[in-house]
Amino acid sequence: MIFSNLIRNSVIGVGLASLVVGAPASSAASSSASSASSSVASDSASGSSSQSDSAYTVPNELTLGVAQVPNIYNESAVDANVAAKGYSLVNVTTIPRGLTGILELKEATNIYGYDFEHLNLTVTYQSDTRLNIHIEPTNLTDVFILPEKLVIKPKVEGDTESFNFDDSDLVFEYSEKDFSFEVIRSSTGEVLFSTAGNPLVFSNQFIQFNTSLPKGHAITGLGESIHGSLNEPGTVKTLYANDVGDPIDGNIYGVHPVYYDQRYNSNTTHGVYWRTSAIQEVVIGEESLTWRALSGVIDLYFFSGPDPKDVIRQYVKEIGLPAFQPYWALGYHQCRWGYREIEDLVDVVDNFKKFNIPLETIWSDIDYMDSYKDFTNDPHRYPTDKYQDFLDELHNNSQHYVPIFDAAIYVPNPNNATDNDYEPFHAGNESDVFLKNPDGSLYIGAVWPGFTAFPDFLANNTQDYWNQMFKDWHDRIPFDGIWSDMNEVSSFCVGSCGSGRYFENPAQPPFLVGGEVTQYPTGFNVSNSTEWKSISSSIAATASTSKSSPTSSSSSSIDSMNTLAPGKGNINYPPYAINHAQGEHDLATHAVSPNATHQDGTLEYDIHNLYGFLQEKAIHEALLEIFPNKRPFIIARSTFAGAGAYMGHWGGDNNADYDMMYFSIPQAFSMGLSGIPFFGVDVCGFNGNSDAELCSRWMQLGSFFPFYRNHNVLGAISQEPYVWSSVADATRTSMAIRYLLLPYYYTLLHESHVTGLPILRSFAWQFPYEKQYKGVDNQFFVGDALLVTPVLQPGVKKVNGTFPGANVTEVYYDWYTHEKQNFTDGKNETLAAPIGHIPLHIRGGNILPLQEPGYTVAESRQNPFGLIVALDNEGKAEGKLYLDDGESLEIEESLYVNFVASKNELIASPFGDYNASQPLANVTILGVEHKPKQVQFDGSKVKFSYENSTIFVTNLETKTPSGAFANQFTISW
Repeated sequence: MIFSNLIRNSVIGVGLASLVVGAPASSAASSSASSASSSVASDSASGSSSQSDSAYTVPNELTLGVAQVPNIYNESAVDANVAAKGYSLVNVTTIPRGLTGILELKEATNIYGYDFEHLNLTVTYQSDTRLNIHIEPTNLTDVFILPEKLVIKPKVEGDTESFNFDDSDLVFEYSEKDFSFEVIRSSTGEVLFSTAGNPLVFSNQFIQFNTSLPKGHAITGLGESIHGSLNEPGTVKTLYANDVGDPIDGNIYGVHPVYYDQRYNSNTTHGVYWRTSAIQEVVIGEESLTWRALSGVIDLYFFSGPDPKDVIRQYVKEIGLPAFQPYWALGYHQCRWGYREIEDLVDVVDNFKKFNIPLETIWSDIDYMDSYKDFTNDPHRYPTDKYQDFLDELHNNSQHYVPIFDAAIYVPNPNNATDNDYEPFHAGNESDVFLKNPDGSLYIGAVWPGFTAFPDFLANNTQDYWNQMFKDWHDRIPFDGIWSDMNEVSSFCVGSCGSGRYFENPAQPPFLVGGEVTQYPTGFNVSNSTEWKSISSSIAATASTSKSSPTSSSSSSIDSMNTLAPGKGNINYPPYAINHAQGEHDLATHAVSPNATHQDGTLEYDIHNLYGFLQEKAIHEALLEIFPNKRPFIIARSTFAGAGAYMGHWGGDNNADYDMMYFSIPQAFSMGLSGIPFFGVDVCGFNGNSDAELCSRWMQLGSFFPFYRNHNVLGAISQEPYVWSSVADATRTSMAIRYLLLPYYYTLLHESHVTGLPILRSFAWQFPYEKQYKGVDNQFFVGDALLVTPVLQPGVKKVNGTFPGANVTEVYYDWYTHEKQNFTDGKNETLAAPIGHIPLHIRGGNILPLQEPGYTVAESRQNPFGLIVALDNEGKAEGKLYLDDGESLEIEESLYVNFVASKNELIASPFGDYNASQPLANVTILGVEHKPKQVQFDGSKVKFSYENSTIFVTNLETKTPSGAFANQFTISW
């Protein structure tokens, strides 16, 4: 009974008087607890040489929430669409940019909370391409309004007092008696959004509206989840940030409340963004979309497009254009949970050099920490002097280092003088920067080091505290960027479980850490049959027969028809239960409880989805204090609309198997259209053991993602690319291509930064009027020029790929042979793909800037440039190059180069003042049907060769002694 009261109220006593003020929160590695065993850790699993092996373990029962029945599975749950009576619209008034009105409740039904009787409606034409529909209660008492200081609010463009409605392709129409509205595309007459026939529901804990969709719709967006790029009928998207190990279709780390509706009957695309941080659910039907939120107001933005890329640009511009990553971020990154000692990092860096595999950045998971505490390093395994020596050597070699940082701060044991010597907690506690319980006491959850507190990024002093902690850390351990993990925000227990227990710290997590990993990829038993026989026998011999722990403290579910609570309502257990992919759906399972309270009174319930985003903004500012005018490098797990302006993202705790390799592609698409183009996943897989075949395929696929990192879990076998000779060979092959293409990738980074366009692009965006290419997730374009066709299944030596417009409107060239391909438009072509080979094609009409690869990005940038000119059917091509110093936040000197090829002539036109002194070495021109008599560079003959309809112009260094693009030049043939 005591435990039941605890999880319902999320408060366990007030603890020490000094702790009532507040305290920061400790973190957890990408190795989330959800991917580990639920059994209690053994005493020997502390993982740190500086803490006692007999550390107390957080009781498993503290992790168990109250079982919920999600409404979508609850047959007895009331259908709000049927029961609600809706509103009537009165007092409609036109304003220069739209209209206002009052919505009056027709009849209270109080389905999931109490209905608001009166709502304000405001419709604003913000620009020629954007329409805003805003609905909120006239009485805003106990209503959360998302502040503009937290999440950017799109503004009216131009003259606020006038607007030519004929300039907008979006038209708002409404019905008054039974209020509904439609958004219509003027140019086609098509209804883009319609609530007709469906009542608006607006309660204190439940908002719902519906729109009709055309049958056979193509809806994308609504991330983040492991799912195909299309949201097919029957899809239910839960938008609630969640620390969980990449379940297919479940809610995971990020929340992006925007969808894109691509319509092939009119060849148009539009977008709809609900600017809300609320807990949400979206249900996709055959001809409908239902959107629900458990708090807040309706603040909808419609983007008119009309092409997919137009909509992406329009949306991302409003939420915040992506951060411009430093040039070195494009290099290869190596990590794992299990580099136990500083000597392990030294060995890994040495091995990459020994096997001649480029390594740009070495990363650390929580191994380096002293007992898993933020801002620390283990004095025995990562002693400061050796740590610093290692980083000095790394930096001398133009390489980089990124450590993990978790989202919670350890609460030390006041009865243990050694343990209590932890300045990050005391400094935060004294500054009052931690989340509280509703009664004002410190909210204490549990993460990797034990009982922890959580920084409150709405508190007045948190940024100053943050800046100082990061500065002190960097002064001791000079890192180059930050890996932000566990910031959904995650907690291993339900409620403020440490309020009366923090004196038991240090405490181990309530699950096994670093146990033997027995999972192997699909096909392992075939390609590794001898080894598999031995492994399977070992697994069978050591299999446990013990019964698992219960998954819930309650066998009964919360009543979905919860009584009407006054004010905000029932915060921890709202009357509408979402399908939360955690435990038995309790919102507080593996997360800070919804009733945790911020300094200004805001409840975590209303902004849970923002925690990671707010933390990332704070880290961004702290890094700018450390590295003035240098672009902060942050890779983070939890994201929200606009987070891409501060960080890049990795795909979280995936599995070492082919399905996760496949899903990495639509996940990249989803992040791209969400404004986070700098994305990658843990290549070779995080959870489970990889093998040579899977790792070969994935290392090559990953080499074309913007963020390229290998990372795996504690206890799994090593999977650095040099572990297997075949993987090393495959890696060197594709990595040489990636590093050769660094100028192209950097140009795409810059394009994303200034326009919002993704770097990896789907067929549906590249060929938006070709319906057969919707939902293609097994191939992708890098920019507009490169088409990647990876192998995504085991035991094959061939792969099928489609080449839109081939030999009709498009030309494709094999990257490796330069040969024009005789493909057929719309046909599945069979491509040779033995181990170590990833099919790669250049789309005609594009010009690619290249630079000879070096071991590091810095070395590569000192090498000569090259160009690949891939002519289209008309003998034309174009491209561009962007260069600067690769690190400045405020860019003073930059270089832009436009390339245009037509009528047997290539013109390179540079402008800007950045000095790229490296010469031009060669130019390769694809698709030249006849061998030319001569090739000229600015009117003088140069040497060339001709083979497979390709001109190879070499030895151009003498023609460009001041730099490849110091001056305009022309090459003719």
